[in-house]
Amino acid sequence: MSTVTDDATFGGPRTEDLAALLLAGERPPRPSALSASLTFGWRAMLKIKHVPEQLFDVTAFPVMMVLMYTYLFGGALAGSVSAYIQYLLPGILTLSVVMITMYTGVSVNTDIAKGVFDRFRTLPIWRPAPMVGYLLGDALRYLIASVVMLTVGLVIGYRPHGGVAGVAAGVLLLLVFSFAFSWIWTMFGLLLRGEKSVMGVSMMVIFPLTFLSNIFVDPRTMPGWLQAFVNNSPVTHLASAVRGLMAGDWPAADIGWSLGWSALFVVVFGAVTMRLYNRK
Repeated sequence: MSTVTDDATFGGPRTEDLAALLLAGERPPRPSALSASLTFGWRAMLKIKHVPEQLFDVTAFPVMMVLMYTYLFGGALAGSVSAYIQYLLPGILTLSVVMITMYTGVSVNTDIAKGVFDRFRTLPIWRPAPMVGYLLGDALRYLIASVVMLTVGLVIGYRPHGGVAGVAAGVLLLLVFSFAFSWIWTMFGLLLRGEKSVMGVSMMVIFPLTFLSNIFVDPRTMPGWLQAFVNNSPVTHLASAVRGLMAGDWPAADIGWSLGWSALFVVVFGAVTMRLYNRK
């Protein structure tokens, strides 16, 4: 009787075939950068499948933000809820998606603490693939948050004059910016020791950056010294671009600034992140 296990029964190659490949020195082809990144992106989505509570911040949180700010401040700032939601929704969409990008750093730091990254570094893959995979997986979360918020906005009276094309363009620009912005948090995830530290530092950075913007009100109502900061904030340019696209306009300057900031984030923080990753 043969003592060799026939793994083909379970859908895999026979043991003797694997031994022959090893003896012949043949190796499977090295995965491409795209293939490796998509694989890690799929891993990030599987984590959501197994822990669906992770979707709380892209479902319940955006709904709460839209309803709370619309009905609390709509009458005071614009005279009515229906008038304020036209200005607010693109801004609150920008705020919510940009804020949840910081959870990327928490996920990275958690995997480091568990020793998962030590295994990744031993794999014959494109070095940035694990990081890019995290960001690709989170892009799905950003898209879910955008759909949820737009749905709630339409129910309570938001009407985008740019139609489906304008909304799609605005969401696409928001996803591009968020992907680039997330590199900041991957850097913090690698640099700081614990997930609580990552969360604390991220909140200190992201709260001033998002709230000191034109998300809630027109900057012209602010003091001059504050306007100088707000008008040059990357979040202000992004919110203005998303608001303009959804309204049916083409704010070329704000779109250009948003894409320029995105490129800067990837070049600077992407390089720092990979340097830390290689030395971690």
